[in-house]
Amino acid sequence: MFSAIVIDKTDEGQTVTLQQLDESALPEGDVAIDVAFSTLNFKDGLAVTGASPVVRKFPMVPGIDLVGTVTQSSHADWKAGDTVVLNGWGVGEGHWGGLSQKARLKGDWLVPLPAAFTPKQAMAIGTAGYTAALCVDALVDWGVTPDQGEILVTGATGGVGSVAIAILKKLGYSVAALTGKPGEADYLKALGAETIIDRAELAEKGKPLQKERWAGVVDTAGSHTLANAIAQTRYGGAVAACGLAQGFDLPSTVMPFILRGVSLLGIDSVMAPKAKRLKAWDRLAKDLDPAALDTIGQTIGLGDAIEAARKFMSGEVTGRYIVDVNA
Repeated sequence: MFSAIVIDKTDEGQTVTLQQLDESALPEGDVAIDVAFSTLNFKDGLAVTGASPVVRKFPMVPGIDLVGTVTQSSHADWKAGDTVVLNGWGVGEGHWGGLSQKARLKGDWLVPLPAAFTPKQAMAIGTAGYTAALCVDALVDWGVTPDQGEILVTGATGGVGSVAIAILKKLGYSVAALTGKPGEADYLKALGAETIIDRAELAEKGKPLQKERWAGVVDTAGSHTLANAIAQTRYGGAVAACGLAQGFDLPSTVMPFILRGVSLLGIDSVMAPKAKRLKAWDRLAKDLDPAALDTIGQTIGLGDAIEAARKFMSGEVTGRYIVDVNA
């Protein structure tokens, strides 16, 4: 028997409970894992609260991230005793996820835990931090360099924003942090932000072209925030877009793209190929100070994760929730 959070749906609506399950209930997969830690992401919050229909079948164990030890494997890449990390691949939506003491998954979805991190630190990073690394890789690969000017990071106190700031600082970039939590300025500066900007400055409809400010942008918000960030990006700059916290619309024009040569780089973390995943985790291992993870993450037990997910969706959380599934 093992413990897991289970989302189910009846005629009366959605239920979310902590349950004891038999291992025979686990879905199909070629790798079995004893889970050590999971974490909470925006998508997990949507799943647990039912705020958006991200869960595609029921019953479902949420949790798009996990780290743990392989106990059984028929996959060529993995053997018992290997420590592995899972991010995305529709886990927690269409296949049982990480908010559980045990998992059974496809070996193709897994990557090895980098030696630079403990399992707990890997979940302080989670999909949010891995997505941040994908964003930074995209900007670096596009040719955005520290001498070109500031990088704007929106949703700065969230998981993606927090890790992006820390990595960019390590790489020598000047970072401007956009946040709706002015009281967290010290937290953001400790991560490496040099400038703190009120979220309200970019939250409303703006002009198609605005004063050039940013060499690059990591955006988690979408909607007017993304449109304004694009309109403020310098000639030849690039914007890495990975989220929709404000909305999935993009009320912009072609003007920044055709008059300033701005590039919009779409970042998908869910189905990213393994080569990109390994590159992102290598970036994290090289350019993210493990000590910063103590600032970014706070640990809770599996029994606390349901209420924590609700707090996550109400904007009460700074940084990351790490879930010790065995606590």
